[in-house]
Amino acid sequence: MADKLISGSAIAADIRVELRTKVDEIKSQYGVEPGLAVVLVGERRDSATYVRSKKKACAEIGITSFGIDFPADVSQEELMAKVSELNKDPAVDGILVQLPLPEHIDEKSVLDCISKEKDVDGLHPLNIAGLCNTKTHGGRGAFTFDALDFHVSCTPQGCIELLDRSGVVIEGKDAVVLGRSNIVGIPVALLLMQRNATVTIAHSRTKNIAEVVGRADIVIAAVGRTEMVKGEWIKPGAVVIDVGINSKDDPTDKRGYKLVGDCEFESCKEKASLITPVPGGVGPMTIAMLLRNTVNAARRRGMKSISPPPLPPAENV
Repeated sequence: MADKLISGSAIAADIRVELRTKVDEIKSQYGVEPGLAVVLVGERRDSATYVRSKKKACAEIGITSFGIDFPADVSQEELMAKVSELNKDPAVDGILVQLPLPEHIDEKSVLDCISKEKDVDGLHPLNIAGLCNTKTHGGRGAFTFDALDFHVSCTPQGCIELLDRSGVVIEGKDAVVLGRSNIVGIPVALLLMQRNATVTIAHSRTKNIAEVVGRADIVIAAVGRTEMVKGEWIKPGAVVIDVGINSKDDPTDKRGYKLVGDCEFESCKEKASLITPVPGGVGPMTIAMLLRNTVNAARRRGMKSISPPPLPPAENV
């Protein structure tokens, strides 16, 4: 059983060690201290917990975190003014606005206000559009996440990293992505395509969805429906990446519920060659990729600081 599990917790821990080394190199080479601003609105316990975990991860690898807290009744104008201020702050390489926001706040307007360069969540329209550029096509050698000049969404990036570090060959495989959101489904489908997989996006209107999933060598479930994917859907030997995290009533748990994914874990693991657990699979990777995007932004800032100034325009002779 254990040899079937892809441990996102263990892989994320390895990545944090690698990032700690990169942070030290950036500080030494460029004199740059990577910085992440985390904006929290309101007092939701789950959001506050997520923010604490992100700040803790920053401290572990040497990123300076700036916490900005607002009451739940903050105005749209005040929140966006703070984001604009952070866009101009040279000490801040990345800006994270913790979601969800209160109902009176237009989330899209706030997220779009974050500059492309500091959008370490990878949700800015221009960062998402960067994935559509064919310069990134052609297999693993075509690009690395460190070398790109834009930020890739954290969860999709984490899914690809899990596959790579588990020795899964993506090229030439049939991949099915369940879900078509801008946050996970569409970006991860583009990343799989760029690695030369043949990709199908399945969704709520897909006919014979079990048959579609059953053809896949790689299944990425990101549909947000509790244990929707059953074991009988899975092709024997397929690799299953479960992005979902849902609460399910469980009277045996002291909380009264347990966390489960979009896949029915016990039945799916019997058919899969590799599968991510929930929790402990994709979740830790999302934070690790947030850190990596922040480190990459700091490296770009450092490189700009030592770049020669542009040449003055030639004088007319």
